[in-house]
Amino acid sequence: MEFTKMEGCGNDYVYVNGFTYKIKNPNKVSEFVSNRNFGIGSDGLIMVNPSDKADFRMNMYNADGSEGKMCGNGIRCVAKYVYDNKMTDKTTITVETLSGIKTLVLNVEDGKVKTVRVDMGSPILKAKDVPVISEKEQVIDEPIMIDNKEYKITCVSMGNPHAITFIDDTDSLDIESIGPKFEKNEIFPDRINTEFIQIVDRNTIKMRVWERGSGETLACGTGACASVVACVLNNLTENKVTVKLLGGDLFIEYNMEENTVYMTGPARVSFVGNIDIE
Repeated sequence: MEFTKMEGCGNDYVYVNGFTYKIKNPNKVSEFVSNRNFGIGSDGLIMVNPSDKADFRMNMYNADGSEGKMCGNGIRCVAKYVYDNKMTDKTTITVETLSGIKTLVLNVEDGKVKTVRVDMGSPILKAKDVPVISEKEQVIDEPIMIDNKEYKITCVSMGNPHAITFIDDTDSLDIESIGPKFEKNEIFPDRINTEFIQIVDRNTIKMRVWERGSGETLACGTGACASVVACVLNNLTENKVTVKLLGGDLFIEYNMEENTVYMTGPARVSFVGNIDIE
Protein backbone atom coordinates (compact mmCIF):
# COMPACT_ATOMS: atom_id res chain seq x y z
CA MET A 1 0.00 0.00 0.00
CA GLU A 2 1.36 3.38 -1.02
CA PHE A 3 1.13 6.11 1.62
CA THR A 4 2.16 9.69 2.24
CA LYS A 5 3.29 10.84 5.66
CA MET A 6 2.20 14.45 6.22
CA GLU A 7 2.10 16.90 9.09
CA GLY A 8 0.39 20.14 10.02
CA CYS A 9 2.18 21.84 12.94
CA GLY A 10 3.64 18.47 13.91
CA ASN A 11 0.23 16.76 14.00
CA ASP A 12 1.25 13.85 11.76
CA TYR A 13 -0.90 11.32 9.95
CA VAL A 14 -0.45 8.61 7.36
CA TYR A 15 -2.50 9.50 4.26
CA VAL A 16 -3.82 6.89 1.85
CA ASN A 17 -5.62 7.43 -1.46
CA GLY A 18 -9.02 5.78 -1.00
CA PHE A 19 -9.72 6.14 -4.71
CA THR A 20 -6.96 3.58 -5.29
CA TYR A 21 -6.83 1.50 -2.11
CA LYS A 22 -9.77 -0.04 -0.27
CA ILE A 23 -8.78 -0.93 3.28
CA LYS A 24 -10.99 -3.59 4.89
CA ASN A 25 -10.22 -2.73 8.51
CA PRO A 26 -8.97 0.86 8.73
CA ASN A 27 -9.25 0.87 12.54
CA LYS A 28 -6.74 -1.97 12.81
CA VAL A 29 -4.53 -0.53 10.07
CA SER A 30 -4.44 2.83 11.88
CA GLU A 31 -3.20 1.15 15.05
CA PHE A 32 -0.51 -0.63 13.06
CA VAL A 33 0.78 2.29 10.96
CA SER A 34 0.64 4.72 13.92
CA ASN A 35 3.05 2.64 16.00
CA ARG A 36 6.33 4.53 16.11
CA ASN A 37 8.37 1.38 16.73
CA PHE A 38 6.76 -1.26 14.51
CA GLY A 39 4.76 0.81 12.01
CA ILE A 40 5.32 4.11 10.23
CA GLY A 41 4.76 6.34 13.26
CA SER A 42 1.90 8.84 13.35
CA ASP A 43 -1.04 10.26 15.28
CA GLY A 44 -3.33 8.15 13.10
CA LEU A 45 -4.51 7.26 9.61
CA ILE A 46 -6.45 9.50 7.20
CA MET A 47 -8.19 8.05 4.16
CA VAL A 48 -8.83 10.43 1.24
CA ASN A 49 -12.03 8.99 -0.20
CA PRO A 50 -14.60 9.82 -2.90
CA SER A 51 -17.71 11.72 -1.81
CA ASP A 52 -21.15 12.12 -3.33
CA LYS A 53 -21.71 15.30 -1.28
CA ALA A 54 -18.41 17.17 -1.66
CA ASP A 55 -15.21 17.15 -3.70
CA PHE A 56 -13.62 14.62 -1.34
CA ARG A 57 -14.30 12.75 1.87
CA MET A 58 -11.90 12.48 4.80
CA ASN A 59 -12.09 9.47 7.11
CA MET A 60 -9.72 9.75 10.06
CA TYR A 61 -8.65 7.18 12.63
CA ASN A 62 -6.72 7.77 15.84
CA ALA A 63 -3.58 5.96 16.96
CA ASP A 64 -5.69 3.63 19.12
CA GLY A 65 -7.87 2.67 16.13
CA SER A 66 -10.92 4.70 17.14
CA GLU A 67 -12.54 6.77 14.39
CA GLY A 68 -12.44 10.53 14.80
CA LYS A 69 -14.98 12.97 13.43
CA MET A 70 -12.71 15.81 12.38
CA CYS A 71 -9.09 16.94 12.50
CA GLY A 72 -8.22 20.53 11.63
CA ASN A 73 -4.53 19.89 10.96
CA GLY A 74 -5.39 16.72 9.09
CA ILE A 75 -7.90 18.35 6.77
CA ARG A 76 -5.33 20.98 5.70
CA CYS A 77 -3.04 18.13 4.68
CA VAL A 78 -5.93 16.53 2.75
CA ALA A 79 -6.17 19.76 0.74
CA LYS A 80 -2.45 19.67 -0.02
CA TYR A 81 -2.62 15.95 -0.84
CA VAL A 82 -5.38 16.26 -3.44
CA TYR A 83 -3.99 19.43 -5.07
CA ASP A 84 -0.31 18.46 -5.16
CA ASN A 85 -1.24 15.00 -6.49
CA LYS A 86 -3.35 16.64 -9.22
CA MET A 87 -6.61 15.10 -7.99
CA THR A 88 -8.07 18.61 -8.35
CA ASP A 89 -7.01 21.91 -9.88
CA LYS A 90 -9.38 23.98 -7.75
CA THR A 91 -8.02 26.30 -5.05
CA THR A 92 -11.30 26.25 -3.14
CA ILE A 93 -12.52 22.75 -2.31
CA THR A 94 -15.10 21.03 -0.13
CA VAL A 95 -14.33 18.03 2.06
CA GLU A 96 -16.93 15.80 3.68
CA THR A 97 -16.20 14.77 7.29
CA LEU A 98 -18.22 13.15 10.07
CA SER A 99 -18.59 16.72 11.38
CA GLY A 100 -20.11 17.98 8.15
CA ILE A 101 -18.77 19.49 4.93
CA LYS A 102 -15.83 21.88 5.31
CA THR A 103 -14.76 24.53 2.78
CA LEU A 104 -11.02 25.01 2.31
CA VAL A 105 -9.15 27.82 0.54
CA LEU A 106 -5.71 26.78 -0.71
CA ASN A 107 -2.74 29.15 -0.82
CA VAL A 108 -0.59 27.83 -3.67
CA GLU A 109 3.05 28.76 -4.30
CA ASP A 110 5.06 27.31 -7.21
CA GLY A 111 2.36 24.75 -7.93
CA LYS A 112 2.26 23.40 -4.37
CA VAL A 113 -0.06 24.14 -1.46
CA LYS A 114 1.73 26.12 1.25
CA THR A 115 -1.04 27.04 3.69
CA VAL A 116 -4.76 26.36 3.91
CA ARG A 117 -7.63 28.38 5.38
CA VAL A 118 -10.42 26.18 6.68
CA ASP A 119 -13.98 27.21 7.42
CA MET A 120 -14.36 25.17 10.60
CA GLY A 121 -18.05 25.99 11.03
CA SER A 122 -19.91 27.13 14.13
CA PRO A 123 -18.84 26.22 17.64
CA ILE A 124 -21.29 24.05 19.59
CA LEU A 125 -21.78 25.29 23.15
CA LYS A 126 -24.84 23.41 24.39
CA ALA A 127 -23.61 21.03 27.08
CA LYS A 128 -25.68 18.07 25.90
CA ASP A 129 -24.39 18.50 22.34
CA VAL A 130 -20.67 18.76 23.25
CA PRO A 131 -21.37 16.38 25.14
CA VAL A 132 -20.68 17.16 28.79
CA ILE A 133 -22.91 16.28 31.72
CA SER A 134 -23.96 19.49 33.45
CA GLU A 135 -26.99 21.11 35.03
CA LYS A 136 -26.13 24.26 33.07
CA GLU A 137 -27.10 24.71 29.42
CA GLN A 138 -23.54 25.80 28.63
CA VAL A 139 -20.33 24.98 30.48
CA ILE A 140 -18.38 28.26 30.60
CA ASP A 141 -15.82 28.80 33.39
CA GLU A 142 -17.33 25.98 35.46
CA PRO A 143 -15.39 24.09 38.17
CA ILE A 144 -14.22 20.48 37.87
CA MET A 145 -12.24 18.51 40.45
CA ILE A 146 -9.25 16.59 39.09
CA ASP A 147 -6.86 14.97 41.56
CA ASN A 148 -8.35 16.98 44.45
CA LYS A 149 -7.59 20.21 42.61
CA GLU A 150 -10.21 22.53 41.16
CA TYR A 151 -9.91 23.58 37.52
CA LYS A 152 -12.26 25.88 35.63
CA ILE A 153 -13.33 24.53 32.26
CA THR A 154 -15.16 25.86 29.22
CA CYS A 155 -16.58 23.17 26.94
CA VAL A 156 -16.83 23.65 23.17
CA SER A 157 -17.39 21.22 20.32
CA MET A 158 -15.96 21.92 16.88
CA GLY A 159 -17.39 18.62 15.66
CA ASN A 160 -15.44 16.86 18.39
CA PRO A 161 -15.55 17.65 22.12
CA HIS A 162 -13.10 19.95 23.89
CA ALA A 163 -12.63 21.10 27.46
CA ILE A 164 -10.49 24.23 27.75
CA THR A 165 -8.82 25.25 31.00
CA PHE A 166 -6.60 28.27 31.64
CA ILE A 167 -3.30 27.86 33.49
CA ASP A 168 -0.36 30.11 34.35
CA ASP A 169 2.40 28.16 32.65
CA THR A 170 2.06 25.51 29.93
CA ASP A 171 5.79 24.68 29.97
CA SER A 172 5.72 23.21 33.49
CA LEU A 173 2.50 21.26 32.99
CA ASP A 174 2.67 17.51 33.79
CA ILE A 175 0.27 16.67 30.97
CA GLU A 176 1.04 12.93 30.97
CA SER A 177 -0.34 12.72 34.49
CA ILE A 178 -3.29 15.11 34.29
CA GLY A 179 -4.41 14.59 30.66
CA PRO A 180 -5.89 11.09 31.04
CA LYS A 181 -7.82 12.16 34.15
CA PHE A 182 -9.60 14.86 32.15
CA GLU A 183 -10.10 12.55 29.15
CA LYS A 184 -11.78 9.80 31.17
CA ASN A 185 -13.69 11.93 33.68
CA GLU A 186 -17.24 10.70 34.15
CA ILE A 187 -18.82 14.02 33.07
CA PHE A 188 -17.57 13.41 29.51
CA PRO A 189 -19.64 10.53 28.06
CA ASP A 190 -17.60 10.42 24.82
CA ARG A 191 -14.30 11.19 26.57
CA ILE A 192 -12.77 14.62 25.92
CA ASN A 193 -9.90 16.47 24.25
CA THR A 194 -8.36 18.85 26.79
CA GLU A 195 -6.61 22.13 25.98
CA PHE A 196 -4.38 23.77 28.59
CA ILE A 197 -4.11 27.46 27.71
CA GLN A 198 -1.69 30.16 28.80
CA ILE A 199 -2.71 33.71 27.86
CA VAL A 200 0.29 35.61 26.45
CA ASP A 201 -1.62 38.75 25.41
CA ARG A 202 -4.96 39.72 23.85
CA ASN A 203 -3.88 38.32 20.47
CA THR A 204 -1.63 35.40 21.44
CA ILE A 205 -2.03 32.21 23.46
CA LYS A 206 0.13 29.16 24.17
CA MET A 207 -1.57 25.77 24.06
CA ARG A 208 -0.85 22.18 24.98
CA VAL A 209 -3.36 19.50 24.18
CA TRP A 210 -4.23 16.01 25.39
CA GLU A 211 -6.23 14.28 22.66
CA ARG A 212 -8.58 11.42 23.43
CA GLY A 213 -7.22 8.26 21.92
CA SER A 214 -3.80 9.74 21.10
CA GLY A 215 -2.40 11.43 24.22
CA GLU A 216 -0.38 14.62 23.91
CA THR A 217 0.07 15.76 20.32
CA LEU A 218 2.13 18.63 18.94
CA ALA A 219 -0.99 20.37 17.61
CA CYS A 220 -4.77 20.08 17.34
CA GLY A 221 -6.60 22.31 14.88
CA THR A 222 -10.10 21.86 16.26
CA GLY A 223 -8.62 22.33 19.74
CA ALA A 224 -7.01 25.63 18.71
CA CYS A 225 -10.38 26.78 17.34
CA ALA A 226 -12.26 25.70 20.47
CA SER A 227 -9.65 27.40 22.64
CA VAL A 228 -10.02 30.75 20.90
CA VAL A 229 -13.81 30.50 21.22
CA ALA A 230 -13.32 29.81 24.95
CA CYS A 231 -10.93 32.77 25.25
CA VAL A 232 -13.47 35.11 23.65
CA LEU A 233 -16.34 33.74 25.80
CA ASN A 234 -14.23 34.40 28.92
CA ASN A 235 -13.13 37.82 27.59
CA LEU A 236 -9.45 36.88 27.72
CA THR A 237 -8.51 37.68 24.10
CA GLU A 238 -9.73 39.41 20.96
CA ASN A 239 -11.37 37.32 18.24
CA LYS A 240 -8.23 37.02 16.05
CA VAL A 241 -5.55 35.04 17.82
CA THR A 242 -2.23 33.37 17.05
CA VAL A 243 -2.18 30.01 18.81
CA LYS A 244 1.33 28.84 19.67
CA LEU A 245 1.46 25.04 19.74
CA LEU A 246 4.40 22.73 20.36
CA GLY A 247 4.47 22.02 16.61
CA GLY A 248 4.05 25.58 15.29
CA ASP A 249 1.56 28.43 15.00
CA LEU A 250 -2.04 28.51 13.82
CA PHE A 251 -4.00 31.67 13.14
CA ILE A 252 -7.59 31.46 14.33
CA GLU A 253 -10.42 33.93 13.69
CA TYR A 254 -13.75 33.64 15.51
CA ASN A 255 -16.15 35.68 13.39
CA MET A 256 -18.90 36.51 15.87
CA GLU A 257 -21.31 37.92 13.27
CA GLU A 258 -21.20 34.73 11.20
CA ASN A 259 -20.72 32.56 14.32
CA THR A 260 -17.98 30.82 12.33
CA VAL A 261 -14.39 29.90 13.14
CA TYR A 262 -11.64 30.11 10.51
CA MET A 263 -8.29 28.39 10.85
CA THR A 264 -5.20 29.11 8.75
CA GLY A 265 -2.05 27.04 8.97
CA PRO A 266 0.63 25.05 7.12
CA ALA A 267 0.58 21.59 5.56
CA ARG A 268 3.73 19.64 4.68
CA VAL A 269 4.77 16.30 3.19
CA SER A 270 7.31 14.41 5.31
CA PHE A 271 7.87 11.43 3.01
CA VAL A 272 6.13 8.88 0.79
CA GLY A 273 6.52 5.12 0.86
CA ASN A 274 5.03 1.66 0.62
CA ILE A 275 4.05 -0.68 3.44
CA ASP A 276 2.63 -4.20 3.51
CA ILE A 277 -0.62 -4.57 5.43
CA GLU A 278 -2.29 -7.90 5.98
